[in-house]
Amino acid sequence: MSLPEHVEAIAIDRTGEIDVLEKKKVPFPPHSPSNVVIQVAYGGVNFIDTYYRKGLYPIKSFPQILGMEASGTIVSLPTDPAVLDDEEYKKRGFKVGGRVSANFLGVHAEFASVPWSKVFPVPDNVSLLTAAAATLQGLTAVSFLEEAYKVKPGDVVLIYTIAGGLGLLMAQLAKHAGATVIGTTSTEEKAAIARAHGADHVILYTKENVVDRVLELTNGEGVHVVYDGVGKDTFMDNFKLTRRKGTIVSVGNASGAVEPIAPLKLVEKNLALKRPTMTNYIYTPEEARYYSEKLFGYLSSGILKIKIHKQYPFTTEGARQAHTDLTTKGGSTVGKLVYTIGGEA
Repeated sequence: MSLPEHVEAIAIDRTGEIDVLEKKKVPFPPHSPSNVVIQVAYGGVNFIDTYYRKGLYPIKSFPQILGMEASGTIVSLPTDPAVLDDEEYKKRGFKVGGRVSANFLGVHAEFASVPWSKVFPVPDNVSLLTAAAATLQGLTAVSFLEEAYKVKPGDVVLIYTIAGGLGLLMAQLAKHAGATVIGTTSTEEKAAIARAHGADHVILYTKENVVDRVLELTNGEGVHVVYDGVGKDTFMDNFKLTRRKGTIVSVGNASGAVEPIAPLKLVEKNLALKRPTMTNYIYTPEEARYYSEKLFGYLSSGILKIKIHKQYPFTTEGARQAHTDLTTKGGSTVGKLVYTIGGEA
């Protein structure tokens, strides 16, 4: 197909608060002959979208289309001979009309041009809606529970905001690995959903002291690993509730970026501190294929179940509401937020 000159997209002309979000017609981003062009069906909404919107992560030029996660169908394949001859490319089995998901900045648009290594085939028994809701957070959960800290049978794991999209995935994977899963959330309703997805104990941070409760549940020892997506507000507590030789994995910045600390802080318990990003775990085509196949295998087999909180319209109002709902502390969101862009084919 001939590539569009312009696309409707959720984009920003400057960084800032919710009001900078707009659905607008923007130039179709520069297309590389090594890219796959996708007609987008759904877009997953993630905290990283808010980081770009606020300027926490750098943007090279404006307008900037937001969105790191989408699903849809292939409308154009790479034309670069080097790509077409690449053995890893061939293993993806891409074809025009094929159902795929993508993890790449700028995919909340009618069409997206994405480097082929960031595009993943979607199995027939997984819907495009599920794929859009699962790709970014699913790849994060699968890679972090294998590489940031490999969860093992008998481990005690703490997952902050366990009723969110990433938290529910981590809970299921940790439970599948044989761990005891502790989570934090804001309401009893959310706690019930977390328990249904594998949590053994859920702490209501609105009513309970998280550090005290974790130490009570672990007989004073603390957890083997904590996955902390909250950031600034909770980070220092992790040194109190992680056991000797344990691991703190800083997952995100929902409450703001973590302040720097001195390495000597780790000496108190011989702790390990990591601040990984999923993109560095799927950096090579081989790594991306490994983790995407693992993720979609879990989805196909039912080991991982996706809970979608709400589908939002592909409008300015829809985008602003999704960002508002996602970032409201102690809000009502449980699971994943998704834009319906083109819908299921």
